[in-house]
Amino acid sequence: MGKGYRPGRLGEEIRRILSGMLLRGMKDPRLDNMVSITGVDVTPDGSYATVYFTVFDVNDAEAINGAEREERSEEVLDAMRSAKGLIKKEIGRQVKVRHIPELLFKADTSFD
Repeated sequence: MGKGYRPGRLGEEIRRILSGMLLRGMKDPRLDNMVSITGVDVTPDGSYATVYFTVFDVNDAEAINGAEREERSEEVLDAMRSAKGLIKKEIGRQVKVRHIPELLFKADTSFD
């Protein structure tokens, strides 16, 4: 019962690591857009982590419509899925856990 805080701490560490990787620049050109990691939810047993992200466009923030935003979110989602191995490797290097959670990526639409 005393481990109720652990998934939250692990989620914050994953969010911090992934945000840092995006700031330093990943080699995938689909991640050139302004991508923000809004949160990470880790299951109580630590086997899965759901990463929520939002895509911002600096150039035409007002002119973007729903279809374009959805298309850009899909591109970023594909890029994140293809970089999953690299992300898990970096998490394993920086966080000392026995089992690195399986990463699931979802676009966060709460800002819309």
